[in-house]
This record gives sequence, C-alpha cells and structure tokens, in this order.
Amino acid sequence: MIVSLLYKVTRKLLTVPSVLLRRGTAKDAELLVLRHENAVLRRQLTGPVRYERADRFWFAALSALIPRRHWLKVFPVTPGTLLAWHRRFIAAKWDYTARRRTGRPPTPAAIKTFVVRLARENPQWGHRRIQGELSRLGYRIAASTVWEILNAAGIDPAPRRSGPTWREFLTAQAEGIIAADFFHIDTALGRRLYALAFLEHGTRRLHITGVTARPTRDWAVQQARNLTSDLGVRIENLRFLLRDRDGKYGEAFDAIFQSEEMEILESAPQAPRTNAHCERIIGSIRREALDHVLIMNEAHARHVLAAYERHYNEHRPHQARCQLPPDAHEQPAAAYDLHIHKVLRTRILGGLINEYRHAA
Repeated sequence: MIVSLLYKVTRKLLTVPSVLLRRGTAKDAELLVLRHENAVLRRQLTGPVRYERADRFWFAALSALIPRRHWLKVFPVTPGTLLAWHRRFIAAKWDYTARRRTGRPPTPAAIKTFVVRLARENPQWGHRRIQGELSRLGYRIAASTVWEILNAAGIDPAPRRSGPTWREFLTAQAEGIIAADFFHIDTALGRRLYALAFLEHGTRRLHITGVTARPTRDWAVQQARNLTSDLGVRIENLRFLLRDRDGKYGEAFDAIFQSEEMEILESAPQAPRTNAHCERIIGSIRREALDHVLIMNEAHARHVLAAYERHYNEHRPHQARCQLPPDAHEQPAAAYDLHIHKVLRTRILGGLINEYRHAA
C-alpha cells in the first residue's frame, strides 16, 4: 500500500516539468533513464543484469514522461515488461489482504507448537486437560481449538494414544543402553574388513573393539569380553544391549551381557533407524576419516580407528552433551581474547582432523 502511494506521488511529481515547460521534457526523461541504466550496469559488472525493486520503480515512473513509441529505443526492457511493472505497483493499492478482520483470529503458530508439545510430553492428557493447562499459564484458547490443532497434527485429541514410541523409550532409558553394530571398510587393494563398534547412549562414548577380515561368532564373542573388561564398573549402570539381528552375534555373544544382568534388545528387521545412534556414529566415522584415507590393511585400519576413537571421546563436541566430549565432565572453556591468548592446533591423522586448544 505504501509503495503504491509513493509510486503514484512520484509519477505526479515527474509530470510537473512536462506541464510547466512543455519542451525538452521527454529528452530529459530519456537521459534520466539512460543514467539509471548505466548505474545498474556499473553495479553489476559480472553476471546477468538484475533489476531491483527500486530500479523497476524508477523506470515505470519515468515512462510517463516519454512517448510510448520511443520506449523500445530508450528503455533496456521491452514495453510489455515496463507495463507489467507499472500494473504491479498500481495493483498494490487494491490489495486488502492486510486489512481483513472477518472471522475468528488465527491461533498463533507458537501456541499450536506448544499444544503439540504438551500432547507429546503427556500421552495421558486429552484436549480438555491441555486446554486447562494452557488456561493456567494465561493462554485463553477454546477446547475445540485444541482439538483441531491435535487432530491436524495427527495426534488423538482424546487420551487413547499408544504407549511410548521407540524413540521415547530410548530417550528415557539412554543412561542404561549400549548399542552395537558392524560396519565394513574397503582397503586400497579391494579387500573388505569389518569393525565392531559400541556406543553408550547416555555418555555418547564410542568403543571400537576390533577389526578383522573374518567376523566369525567366536571373534564377536571375544570383542564382547574385551568390551566388558574395558567398561569396568561403568557396566553396572547399563541395563540394555541394543543390536540388530545379524547372525554374527549368536547366543554366546548375548550370554556375556546377560551375565552382567543386561537385557538384549533386537531392532526390527531392515529398520536401521531403530539403532539410529550407532548408524549416525558410523556415518561420522566414514565422513570424517575413512572416506579420506586409503586403508592398506588391518593394522592400518586399527590405527586410524583408534585415533578417531580417541578424538571422538576426548575432544569432539556433542550437541546432546552441551558441546562437551564424552570423557569431559567440566563446562566448556571460557573464551579468551585472541589478541592475547594463542590458539594451538593439534593434527590428528596427518591433519585430516584438527583439534584446537588455548596455549597454556
């Protein structure tokens, strides 16, 4: 609306010289058009010419001072484009969208998001219970509106929702879950190796127990023994082992964890998202290390994975831990003035990964 009014006023002001002087107005307008086009071209020395809103505004306004038969010679765009710009500026006058006040005012998006949040965090609450909680917090909203918001979000407005989802279960039990998964490594000579990774959900601590070209059940059992030995007393806090249905695990593998009073959770067939934390860390290992290194043999693979595991546990920040690495318990370091304190870089795997610390 404001742009339309400004456009009309500008056109009126530009017509004043044509009324008072009567001579030379069209030529002066042509000079103004050419000068503005020159300014546009100087502003964009490289790449295609783009006319900004202000450029379209002035070209459309100056068109009133130049006879239409000269438009094709004077203006850098076609007469059709010029008329389209003019119609667009005039059309804004008749746009009443912002002035409509009929019907019930729409519910703010923040309120809708909060309603869905209350429903997801409290599976036993119905739409009227949620409406009561909103009223207690000072948000006046009808129960029918809450019902519509939940229904549109695909949530049962009545408290007939099913039990916790797989994600909710994993989140609630994170401190007591350790997940396992195999991943493969292709060497520079085309040989395929296999590694077994364990991830503690609560602390995000990574354990890569071994690398082999023949991942038999006996080998997997030995890796389970090595892991339980490395965990030490921390294994007392673990209650579940989450793994897929790979045949390389076997009953003996499960028995080692069951002897520590842990329950075995098997993910659904062909459902990698059920073990999403392990899948994500394997993806990080590939993106940050394995995709950039030519692995020569098992010894080389063990060296690379051990270096990455140490970096992951001791330095790499994690969003789930407030940007702290798994082995860190203190808060992030305070920021120092970079003009006074120097930041040192430590190269990992020949500079493939860098770690930064303040100089002592």
